[in-house]
Amino acid sequence: MTDIETPRDAAPGQARSGGPSVQSLLATDTRAVPAPLLEESYEFLGSQDIGKDRYLSPEFHRREVDKLWKKVWQMACREEDIPEPGDYIVYDIADLSLIVLRTEAGEIRAYHNACLHRGTRLCDDTGHAAQLRCPFHGFTWNLNGALTDVPSRWDFPHIEDAKFALPEAATGVWAGYVFVNPDPAARPLLEFLGNLDKHLSPYNLGERFKGVHVAKVIDCNWKVALEAFIESYHVIATHPQLLDYLGDANTQYDIYPGTEGGPGFNRMITPQATSSPLLGEQLEPQDVLEAMFRDFYPEGVGNFEVPEGGSARTVVAGALRDRLGKLTGADLSGTSDSEIVDAIEYFMFPNFAPWAGVGAPLTYRFRPYGNDPDRCVFDIMMLYPLPPGAPKPKGAPIHWLGADQDYTAAPELGALVAVYNQDLSNLPRVQRGLKAMTKPGVTLANYQEIRIRQFHRDLDAQLDS
Repeated sequence: MTDIETPRDAAPGQARSGGPSVQSLLATDTRAVPAPLLEESYEFLGSQDIGKDRYLSPEFHRREVDKLWKKVWQMACREEDIPEPGDYIVYDIADLSLIVLRTEAGEIRAYHNACLHRGTRLCDDTGHAAQLRCPFHGFTWNLNGALTDVPSRWDFPHIEDAKFALPEAATGVWAGYVFVNPDPAARPLLEFLGNLDKHLSPYNLGERFKGVHVAKVIDCNWKVALEAFIESYHVIATHPQLLDYLGDANTQYDIYPGTEGGPGFNRMITPQATSSPLLGEQLEPQDVLEAMFRDFYPEGVGNFEVPEGGSARTVVAGALRDRLGKLTGADLSGTSDSEIVDAIEYFMFPNFAPWAGVGAPLTYRFRPYGNDPDRCVFDIMMLYPLPPGAPKPKGAPIHWLGADQDYTAAPELGALVAVYNQDLSNLPRVQRGLKAMTKPGVTLANYQEIRIRQFHRDLDAQLDS
């Protein structure tokens, strides 16, 4: 791909913005670039509208519960959230609830969060327990899910202990993430993930630890929130302060089909330390550097200079590589410039978005809030690299933001607070606007919103299965 804008009348899906492409920038990297970043994988998937009822309809939500959330692998937590026997976290989605815990033998299991006596929730939130005891009548199970106590046992001769074990969901661990699947006939996790494992293995996500976790209930459908975070097309209107150092319209979008009939995954690589082509002329490299440091490395402003004929990306990457190495103790000497400065975000169906770089060590998760199609839960996690040989600390607890709080109440998100608040201002407007819109569906760009189109194609396939 050249730096010249492709004419709009090119074949569908072939038009591209002017400005430097991701691949042309990767070719100038000062380190070896992980092989998956050097791939391009785009396919035109049509340009038909996406029906708006799927964001609004209680009936569509119920189909998602029955055919999606009860049937697919979904990320519940990180291994370091439950490091010790008896540690647990409750994973709620729609009206499903699972207790994800570590047994005395160190295994990770997920039990349906309901007492088999009269249905009381056994656990809430996160915690530590030597056993699972119903707070209502005292029925008790051990960490292996076996029934151990029934108060007034003489009155329950009809209970068979073996049949009264807590029902389990399938569990699996990949790259430090704990996945669950309520379907007892679920295909193996690695088979479901397909080639995502190959793509993300160079980044050693399993060796990182969760240092930040912020969650908030947002007034929009979970798909509205998800879609807002898997494209960079919105940057020019929503985050204009980023244009000086973010190549939004030069983002590379890649889609990958699923394996053996399963869902696919996708990716976007948004270049940073390069100005947006939407500004017209490219900024001077020193201006790009100062703008990026203004937001993400204030103490570096005025202390670094791009040499004559040099690249802002090279200098920015070097400065941030040194800074991150000192902050984390990790050896980043061989880490590519792209992994330091670029936004490299993957998405795995249906709601999991891990980032690959170390400069933006993010993971997103999107899920419905109860059975309300107008509300969802958005989780933001940050995974930090560890010094060589260092033990992994316990994962950061979830910082829940209240209904009246924005991301200013989560200063642990650093410079991203302003960015997330800008996103937050859009999402309820989208949900309200969809209800007011007379057009029956939403219209997507052929290239810049291809990840959204692939997601809906996979969603339709899952709901029709």
